[in-house]
Amino acid sequence: MSSRRSNQRRPVRRSSDSIGIDGRPDEASRNGAYTRRDSFDPSSYGRPTARTRNEARRDDDSPYTRRVSQAEYTQRRKRAKRKRIALIAVVVAAVLCLGGAGAAFAYYQTVSNNLHEGIDADLQRVLNEAGAGQPYEGGPFYMLLMGTDGSSDREASEEYAGDQFRSDSMMLTRIDPQGKKVTLVSLHRDTLVDMGEYGQQKLNAAHSIGGAAYTVETVSKLAGVPITHYAEINFDGFKDIVDALGGVEVDVPMTIDDEDAGGYVAQGPQTLNGDQALILCRARHAYDEFGDGDRYRAANQRLVLSAIAKKILSSDAATMVNSVQALSQYVTTDFGIGDILSIASGLRGLDPEKDIYTAMEPTTAAYIDGGWYEYLDTTAWKTMMSRVDQGLPPTEEDEVDETSGTVLATTGSGAANAEKQASPSGSTAKKTSTVTVKNGNGLAGAGAVAAEKLEALGYTVETGNAESFDYSQTIVVYERGDQATEAREIANAIGVGKAQQNSGAYAFEGDFLVVLGADWEG
Repeated sequence: MSSRRSNQRRPVRRSSDSIGIDGRPDEASRNGAYTRRDSFDPSSYGRPTARTRNEARRDDDSPYTRRVSQAEYTQRRKRAKRKRIALIAVVVAAVLCLGGAGAAFAYYQTVSNNLHEGIDADLQRVLNEAGAGQPYEGGPFYMLLMGTDGSSDREASEEYAGDQFRSDSMMLTRIDPQGKKVTLVSLHRDTLVDMGEYGQQKLNAAHSIGGAAYTVETVSKLAGVPITHYAEINFDGFKDIVDALGGVEVDVPMTIDDEDAGGYVAQGPQTLNGDQALILCRARHAYDEFGDGDRYRAANQRLVLSAIAKKILSSDAATMVNSVQALSQYVTTDFGIGDILSIASGLRGLDPEKDIYTAMEPTTAAYIDGGWYEYLDTTAWKTMMSRVDQGLPPTEEDEVDETSGTVLATTGSGAANAEKQASPSGSTAKKTSTVTVKNGNGLAGAGAVAAEKLEALGYTVETGNAESFDYSQTIVVYERGDQATEAREIANAIGVGKAQQNSGAYAFEGDFLVVLGADWEG
């Protein structure tokens, strides 16, 4: 398939209130009971009366109707249980080889308890009822994947009042073990939806209103598909998962320099450790000059998750055991150990570049009454979900942001990577700007080495010493706002550096000033 570049710039947005136009729901609304809803039409989002388990979840003419009898569903569950028991035996055998019977028992108990902590009766009921509509055992299924960020700073902040930090990001995931395909569709947390008696609310308000169960129902209704499984990842422990895998291979689309996200990550292909992966998944304000930071952050999250999947699916038994144990400490899910290994076994051989499809729900941003909202493009969304439900990529073409090089949508064609290499952020075209390089670390010959790297790209470079040799961090200084992207490219070319606009503190000739600090290694 062909690839489509995206150079549309959305208005720069900062974090807005995480609830809806009418404000945060009162305590009674958040903790009270709620009833199930019928319509899967986003334009008629409501909350009708409760239904019995055997009633249809959708209108008969819905393209997503996939009912089977309760008896058939029960039989499928029994068969699945037998398979899980066999897989659990394999896990136990692996742990026995590693640490003995006591370790095996402790492993199973610990992992099981960790995985299921937080799965309440309401959530299990919603998932079970959706599961009764699946056509056959072992086929494709939908899972809601939620990323939470419950650090003490965020929990205490006004931006994430109450428990709003718990629904920091959402992905609707379709997993097809038999077809060896995975689809990740990020959902904008600020998507405006009609939540019936609770009024117009942002999507991430669903968690405050009715917890994970209501969130699953809300997304299921919005997307028009049955969500039968749920997983919640705590980003506070995300770095430990990556470190347990020995790092993950990621081609970072652009240099990340975002103090709010935790620091700095250089552009380019590399092995990310846990801290670096977490920064990439959190970074949002690094993209302020490009527009909607949430959109780019969601793309990076999909990128890292794909890398994690690749690492786990290619690991040996010992690494798999350690990975599941690490995951269980920071992941809450209805899946059991056997379920996880069964899915992993089915997906072995999956090629992340060809078999993982990604996209973000189509929305338009608007600033209303002091807050940012995302309005769903219902026509495009319906088309996207129809494709996803057929096992097709969400979009017909790969989409790459031509300024930042961020991959926004993939179709498995491989065109996204080619397009990314052709984007300005990854361009190898000769440069015509002039750069002044100053030695600020006192290392003999440092300026000459950095200059050689820049001259190879076409830059005209002058070298000299800074006024002192006590610079701890390398900086790349630019004058105009439209030079920010090239300043980041310069930092990437020399291997390190923080791009910053000149506030009048630096006097230099040429287009850019580089001051080499103690962090520069040549």
